[in-house]
Amino acid sequence: MSHTTTDEPVRRASGATVPVLAFAGIVVAVMQTLLVPVIKDLPRLLDTSPSNATWVLTSTLLSGAVATPIMGRLGDLFGKRRMLIASLSVMVVGALLSALTDALVPMIVGRTLQGVAMGAIPLGIGLMRDMLPRERLGSAMALMSSSIGVGGGLALPAAALVAQNTDWHALYFGAAGLGVLSIALTLLIVPESPLRAKGSFDLPGALGLSAGLILFLLPVSKGSDWGWSSPTTLGLFAAAVVVLLLWGLMELRVAAPLVDLRTTARREVLLTNLASIMVGVSFFVISLVLPQLLQLPSETGYGLGQSMVVAGLCVAPLGLTMMFTAPVYARLSARYGPRTTLIIGLLIIGVGYAGGLGLMNAAWQTVVTSVLIGAGIGLAYSSLPALIIGAVPASETGAANGLNTLMRSIGTSVSSAVIGMVLANTSNVVGGVAVPTMHGFRVSFLIAAGAVAVGLVLAFFLPRRSPAGVSQLRASSEEDANLARAEQALAGAGQPPQGFRGRVLAADGAPVARAKVTLIDRHGRQAGATLSAGDGSYALAVPAQGPYVLAARAAGHPPLAHAATHGGDRPVDLDLSLPGETVPA
Repeated sequence: MSHTTTDEPVRRASGATVPVLAFAGIVVAVMQTLLVPVIKDLPRLLDTSPSNATWVLTSTLLSGAVATPIMGRLGDLFGKRRMLIASLSVMVVGALLSALTDALVPMIVGRTLQGVAMGAIPLGIGLMRDMLPRERLGSAMALMSSSIGVGGGLALPAAALVAQNTDWHALYFGAAGLGVLSIALTLLIVPESPLRAKGSFDLPGALGLSAGLILFLLPVSKGSDWGWSSPTTLGLFAAAVVVLLLWGLMELRVAAPLVDLRTTARREVLLTNLASIMVGVSFFVISLVLPQLLQLPSETGYGLGQSMVVAGLCVAPLGLTMMFTAPVYARLSARYGPRTTLIIGLLIIGVGYAGGLGLMNAAWQTVVTSVLIGAGIGLAYSSLPALIIGAVPASETGAANGLNTLMRSIGTSVSSAVIGMVLANTSNVVGGVAVPTMHGFRVSFLIAAGAVAVGLVLAFFLPRRSPAGVSQLRASSEEDANLARAEQALAGAGQPPQGFRGRVLAADGAPVARAKVTLIDRHGRQAGATLSAGDGSYALAVPAQGPYVLAARAAGHPPLAHAATHGGDRPVDLDLSLPGETVPA
């Protein structure tokens, strides 16, 4: 699959683009933890049984898992900004529906619509890749990737404050307002990417993946209620395996699949996605354990007796630290590469959980644990999109990052189920109420540490790549060398290289001098670069036959991306006509 251009007006990405996209990610993440402060009260608030009330949370999980890869693929095909706005709009409708009801079924419908917005994370990462210069991309993707943790961490104290002092429906009105603000900022500031993937939307693939994910995640989230060995739970797991296997066989035969399984099976992509599950498991453990430990009465002998708001404030550094690690990640990744940064992040998470086993005796100790684990998760989450983007074609950025985000969601879902089961099985019954024990909390931390250990093993098997900084220097050297060769060829000093040659032209046909022409291979990697001569001429050699994208950029003109194929031993003549609408230089 190759990128093509669109006829939509192109605006240059401004300095506010990254904060606006990150804000959208934070808004989406808020929806995931919005109800945490009132979870125990949901049966009373909705006048239903505790078992039915859990569907309010499960519905969001299921819809988010289904929507994430689908919205990523739709963004590749029809525009990432367009799909970002669509997903946020669906979220706003869902939030308003939940804000206006006290009935179970409308609440579940509203929460289902809110889960659709989970696709905003991969869409934002895809927009950044398409628009930002390389020197800004590392820290920008790190911030966007971490936004899911940032929003989740910051939402806890804010939601607790609202729930304690106002009607709980205000949580949803506030979420709807944040969604509207995010849509407005996106419309005003974020430009649409001009790049599109060829092909059509794979509807059968989307339906098959949706069915398989629901069949898998439903027993994961409800297994503790139904019983892990019950026929319903085991039957759904078996059905999930069958459906996903059949879906995989079907996707391998489709020309334009929803998920390119051949790309997904590459070692770097596969190991990164598996490591993402482990990071998701470790991230959610602390979110489940510390709030309960902080709010348990001190009379238990180990509970810290804090209010809901104070508990949220103690856990909030988890999200804040993730946000502040984005620039740190950019420096580390530029010097050592995202693989090494992922390993460093996992090591820090492991140290945080190991130290946290002995730091459960005071509120300030939970803050220390939150900061340490937040720093590690921030580095790990920031590394994941860089690893994915470096291993997939440019035309599959949205879908590939959507699948990676789905893997994190699966990790958090599995973590929720496993830790919930551990805490339930190790609890003491006091006055007819099950109270979690310190033993259960420590076992949960050990499970998180085990997930980190598995993630580390997977990360060590990732292929080594040159750090971003080295790649930039190499690209610059290649650019100078290609320019010298092109100028020699165009001056008649030799034959043009076997590749592409032509002229860069403005909309009125005038030649454009010193326009940068970049050659991108089928994996989305730069294969060469040059600058056009005074008469607009350029020449680029190709390392091998096959499909390429030629991207042209010049001051005062919108960028252009043109798909072309080199299939012989003669140069391909290709003029690159820049779009007519000019932008500020």
